[in-house]
Amino acid sequence: MFSFLKDKPADGETGAAATTDSAAPHDSTFVRPAAWDAPPPDASAIAPPPEDNDASYVGPLDKTYTAELQQPIIDAIKTVFDPEIPVDIYELGLIYDIIVDANKNVLINMTLTSPACPSAQQIPNEVRWKVKAVPGVNDARVEIAWEPMWTKDRMSEAAKLSLGFF
Repeated sequence: MFSFLKDKPADGETGAAATTDSAAPHDSTFVRPAAWDAPPPDASAIAPPPEDNDASYVGPLDKTYTAELQQPIIDAIKTVFDPEIPVDIYELGLIYDIIVDANKNVLINMTLTSPACPSAQQIPNEVRWKVKAVPGVNDARVEIAWEPMWTKDRMSEAAKLSLGFF
């Protein structure tokens, strides 16, 4: 039977004479596992190294490449939606600037609707990978800017209309 029922009558039995195992008493001294005293694992062995920000550096604006790649980049950005708002982030006015340098590295300056946005990590990452996938783009980097703050005035007319702001 179970150890917590020791010395208690089993179902159907009455009285003090219950059948129990008379096992030797337990030694309740706690023994610390050896693994607890081992040094922590090397963090580089279990996690990928952080991205080198210098590798994705975007140089000065190249007007020719910016003009050439701007529309395909905008088209890629228009496939990114804020999960809480059924409008793409370009029409919401979250994209402040698109810069393409001479090496076809792209810098996207953008904001979010709120500093407390629950998608604050997901949206910029999605923008980066979708822009990076545009043919002709070498690399992409996304920077979040909080100045100027986003307001409903930054939204396109189409976004305002679809959200019923008129």
